[in-house]
Amino acid sequence: MKASMVWLAVLLLLRGETVNTAQEFDPYRVLGLTKSASQAEVKKVYKRLVREWHPDKNNDPGAEDMFIKITKSYEILGNVERRANYDRYGQMEENKQGQHQQGFNRHFHNSFYFDESFFNFPRSGRDFSDSKYLLDHAGFNSKVLPDSFKRPYLIKITSEWCFACVHIEPVWRETVQELEPLGVGIGIVDIGYERRLANQLGVHDTPSILGVVNGRVTVFHYSVVREHLRQFVEDLLPQRLVEKVTDKNYVSFLGSWHVENNPSVLLFDQVPAVPLLYKLTAFAFKDYVRFGYVDQGLTETSRLLHQFNINSYAPTMLLFKENTEQPADIIQAKGMKRQIMEEFVSNNKYLCVPRLVNQHLFDELCPIKQFHRRRKYCVLLITGEEPGFVPGNQAFLTFASSNTKDVLRFTYVYQRQQQPLCQALLHNQAPLFAQVVILERRSPGGKAVYRSVIGGWNGSDDDKTRLHEQLELLQRDPSYLSYDATLPELNNELAPMFLIQWINAAYDYFLQIYDDLLFSNWREMMPILSLIFSALFILFGTVIIQAFSDSGEEKPPPKSKPKNPPKTDDSPGRYSPSSLISPHPASRPPKKDFVEVTELTNITYISNLVKLRPGHINVVLVLTDASKNALLRKYAKEVFSFSGTQTLHFSFLNADKHSQWMPSILESCPTAARGDEHSSPFSGRPRDFTGHVLALNGHKKYFCLFRPVFTGDTDTGGESSSSSSSFDEGSRRKSRSRSRSQSSSRSRSREEWGSSGRGGRGGGRASRATSLEVHHKLDRLGLWMERLMEGTLPRHSVPGWPGLDTTSPSSSPAPQN
Repeated sequence: MKASMVWLAVLLLLRGETVNTAQEFDPYRVLGLTKSASQAEVKKVYKRLVREWHPDKNNDPGAEDMFIKITKSYEILGNVERRANYDRYGQMEENKQGQHQQGFNRHFHNSFYFDESFFNFPRSGRDFSDSKYLLDHAGFNSKVLPDSFKRPYLIKITSEWCFACVHIEPVWRETVQELEPLGVGIGIVDIGYERRLANQLGVHDTPSILGVVNGRVTVFHYSVVREHLRQFVEDLLPQRLVEKVTDKNYVSFLGSWHVENNPSVLLFDQVPAVPLLYKLTAFAFKDYVRFGYVDQGLTETSRLLHQFNINSYAPTMLLFKENTEQPADIIQAKGMKRQIMEEFVSNNKYLCVPRLVNQHLFDELCPIKQFHRRRKYCVLLITGEEPGFVPGNQAFLTFASSNTKDVLRFTYVYQRQQQPLCQALLHNQAPLFAQVVILERRSPGGKAVYRSVIGGWNGSDDDKTRLHEQLELLQRDPSYLSYDATLPELNNELAPMFLIQWINAAYDYFLQIYDDLLFSNWREMMPILSLIFSALFILFGTVIIQAFSDSGEEKPPPKSKPKNPPKTDDSPGRYSPSSLISPHPASRPPKKDFVEVTELTNITYISNLVKLRPGHINVVLVLTDASKNALLRKYAKEVFSFSGTQTLHFSFLNADKHSQWMPSILESCPTAARGDEHSSPFSGRPRDFTGHVLALNGHKKYFCLFRPVFTGDTDTGGESSSSSSSFDEGSRRKSRSRSRSQSSSRSRSREEWGSSGRGGRGGGRASRATSLEVHHKLDRLGLWMERLMEGTLPRHSVPGWPGLDTTSPSSSPAPQN
């Protein structure tokens, strides 16, 4: 004891000298800063002082020492984490002495903490050290996570400078001493050295306590008391791990071996609650054995105690296999230890004749041959689930119970459940009765040697004798298995359905979210909250943008009113196409089910043409009062698929009101007038421009012209049809001499304008044309609009836009659609 005190005094003296040395060096004083200085100020002062005290530029004898102090001060204050540690604990020596010095310091701090006295030396002759529980990132992922499927882990998060960890140390020590012998795994993570592991666990505060079960991490949120930690470990385990058994349900519990394919264990004790040791053992063997608990203090268990003659003075464990009337093994002891219970269950974790339900069980029961002296022969019964196979199955179980040699393992499979395996052993034959196959596995790839028992199996005495003789022969001569085959992987009969797996995964996910929300673990919830708010922002942002974009648009007219109300000449009209699906594709889909068409008048002419915004085009239809209704319907149908383009506007011009505007446009552009038979300046008679469409660019002062399809009678048919299809001929015929084109044009002009009276009669006949004939004037407007959007139409420039010269209409206007 005296030597220990002397050694401790030496350590304190050395640490005191280190503290005195640290107090002599103050990085704030070296840089001339206060503790409230920002990082930008630290960097600025450091650059200035480095230039000033650099040994190559400063001849002061102490410049080199000052330069070293400035650099060292910036290394401390320039790093946010180092500066925070210095502000809290003062100057700390750099970690340059290797892992040995770190372990020495860590052991010193772990042994030196304030508890009940100033020096808390280990008591009871046991050195309680945390070094054997320390975890790193690799050890946690390679050992703790896989082992957490067999036992729970309790992990403490701490650090060397965590003074709050000192207060929970006594409770933690007592809890470890209590839970570790029961089978609970213990771990300690030093957050100062294992940042990567701390980030994986999602814990950044010290002290913290975690629980790990089935690879899932759970944070302990309550006060650090031994009872709370014990309850926390119990809550980590699955809920229905141990079933309460009474006189009412013990028969069904023990008889479930046929469905569960596992033995059953019953623990008899006088305490009402299931002991934690028993729960931990049940968790370790949950895949092999089914566990039940019988409270001896209840009156509902008296018949069960009397039937199995249970001693009420000590805990008793009974293990049952296929025989539910007699236990296969029994153990009774007052001080039931974990090693005794685990050994008891481990020696009886299989039935006498287990059913092969998955590949993992097949590998354990029928292992692959490794050495000659470790041969394992698998006696496999291929049977069915029908009642007719029950006697044979029971006889096979009786035979297996009387042959308990270690070299033999008796199993069975259902042919309907494991068809690939049965087909490989029976050569794709469907037997009418059960078959017995003796096999030995040779390689992990599925290679096996086997031999079928002749005569099948129905459970008779002859079958048992024949099987016994072949087993004796096999033990004398291993080459008796003369057939080989490649066995496929077994189907997992106990695998849950995909829906059940998805429900379980969703349940664990929402349970974790609820736990994080309940205890305000916002650091772990930030990714989930960010995803949720991003999705909501995108959803509502799209709705809001759509609402604002459609706020200025009116709803389409109801279908019960096919006719639009009458419009004034100065107001735009809405014309619904007869079919909303246009055969001509548009660059942008329409936003409405109607086309807004504005009439060009003295009021709207300036805004819709003269002062039209750059890049915008106004498509103007020329019509008369007589053809207004028919042409507007056709016009709306042809341009409907282009109405979604924001740079296009649609209007119409009444030629009866503004008869001089169209001739003025054509006369101001000779290139356009040269190809139009109605635009000759030699005739003073009124001309018919019904069905003409002009695409007007008011800013650049040019237009594109559409000439309508002829719908008159035969006397002027040749002339009109040739002129109406002039733009189509230009697109189809790529080689025509210029002289022939000009002469043909001049001859057509003389013929037409020389017979003006005939043109007048043609106008009268056009006025008598039916609405169907007028409707066909715009049959090719859709194709012309496509060429307009492509930019392949010829453009005719004008020096300026003429004004509208309004005249009195010859007849009253027809009502608008």
